[in-house]
Amino acid sequence: MRIVFATQNQNKLREVQALLGDNFQLVDLTQLNFHDDIPENQPTIRGNASEKAWFIYNKFGISCFADDTGLEIDALNGAPGVYSARYAGPGRDAHDNLLKVLSEMKDSKNRDARFKTILSLILDGKEFFFEGIVQGKILEREKGIDGFGYDPIFVPNGYEQTFAEMPLALKNEISHRGIAFKALNNYLKQNSIR
Repeated sequence: MRIVFATQNQNKLREVQALLGDNFQLVDLTQLNFHDDIPENQPTIRGNASEKAWFIYNKFGISCFADDTGLEIDALNGAPGVYSARYAGPGRDAHDNLLKVLSEMKDSKNRDARFKTILSLILDGKEFFFEGIVQGKILEREKGIDGFGYDPIFVPNGYEQTFAEMPLALKNEISHRGIAFKALNNYLKQNSIR
């Protein structure tokens, strides 16, 4: 089955294709010749996932899914949260976001945090949500070179490695995104979506 993933992030596309396996062939927005920004104007992660999925569904009239992910840090009152991808400001990159978090937490003893992913799937005009959460800690410095975003500073509970140090197969097994996409995968398979 081919299904549209409302993203232009090639790192995310590769990770999600590995999660879904051979049952589904992901089509990303560049394959639809769509290169514009997708609106993300909602105050919540769930709202952003929904807004992105509906935007693509309404524009192309095809079933699709979109995700939104946020890192919620207790010592920062849940920030960066819905602003995780643009925490350091517009035009800044993922590494700038990571450095801002480390700077803001430099004197913090409480390192508790969680990654949350919410998926919005729109099939024939009906919306379904899937969620994945993983608890962990924020390190004081970066470790690892794989992954993307905040992966080099996040260690999931029960592990010694950051997401950026883990093999992709392990990360996909335990991550917030992995949990959410496994739920999506199971739903699509159980409902014989073709």
